[in-house]
Amino acid sequence: MPLTTLDATSALIIIDLQKGIVALPDADVSQAVVANAAYLATEFRRRDLPVVLVNVAGAAPGRTEYTENSAELPADFFDLVAELDVHDDDVLVTKTRWGAFHGTDLHQFLQERGVTQTVLAGIATGIGVESTARAAHEHGYHVALATDAMTDMDTERHHNSVTRVFPVLGQTASTKDIVARLPRDPNPEQSA
Repeated sequence: MPLTTLDATSALIIIDLQKGIVALPDADVSQAVVANAAYLATEFRRRDLPVVLVNVAGAAPGRTEYTENSAELPADFFDLVAELDVHDDDVLVTKTRWGAFHGTDLHQFLQERGVTQTVLAGIATGIGVESTARAAHEHGYHVALATDAMTDMDTERHHNSVTRVFPVLGQTASTKDIVARLPRDPNPEQSA
């Protein structure tokens, strides 16, 4: 369902836009995805709305066909990309599972701030973003998804999430449409 409105108590959650994931050869993260996520963060901050920046630093136990040796990862693998321009007021969440709610204080933080809607962006659409969207929906938040501010290493998985999963979890929109529905900018002279 296309975006109809944004709650005045929305929070932006950007998933796993970290140096190591963005640099993966199969990530194919376009500069547009990073730029759109950064623009959303700027606009949320300008309106004093919460910005949650999530990185992943682990994986769930269990057998999978994919394994990764964390000892071989570059030192800055977990660092958020510079374009996100982390601010002191941003909430930083390090997760060890796909979704940003499991095993973190994210839900508690959102509740304390009176957040009723989450806007999601990041990587990978069908893994971290979708898992977080599902959990947000299950926690009772309205969910909006900035589809041009997310990507996946697998284009079919991305397409499946955007066209089949996200419409039943929330509402999808472009970065431009989300910004247009944000509360009025209290500092229009600072707009870029």
